[in-house]
Amino acid sequence: MQWLRFAVVTLVATVLQAGLLANWNVKPDLLLIILIFFAVYGTTTEAIITSFVIGFAADIIGSAMGAQTISFGLLGTLLAYMNRVIAIKKMPYQSLAIFLTGISVGIAAHLLALLKDQPAISGIYAGIFWTSFYSAVVGPFLFLPCAWWMRIKTHRFSRP
Repeated sequence: MQWLRFAVVTLVATVLQAGLLANWNVKPDLLLIILIFFAVYGTTTEAIITSFVIGFAADIIGSAMGAQTISFGLLGTLLAYMNRVIAIKKMPYQSLAIFLTGISVGIAAHLLALLKDQPAISGIYAGIFWTSFYSAVVGPFLFLPCAWWMRIKTHRFSRP
């Protein structure tokens, strides 16, 4: 793993998520997408470390500190271990992984934020659903440029 490149990807995704995409009504979660990317294409140890770092980046731009770090870290770790058993290399599987992880991370972060006496937001579960859906649609298409930047061979287009 090239950690400097990882830091650049995480920083760019955080800035885009907090700045450019913050004004959109419908937006994918870029940090969720790179969480799934590193859980799929990294080793288990790298995936665990990147999950917690990406969760911390989500906490920086979020409302409750700690909820995203815990939820991203735990679900990213679970996905990294699950990737040992089930290969998530095809685009439909990546979309499904993004969608299910997005819903799980959103619900877990919301419940953890409620434990910290954060006010309940109306329509939060619909927002979690649609953010996960748009992330699942856009995410696998961002995997190839991210793999190129990280110099990871995806073997998506191989010769027979």
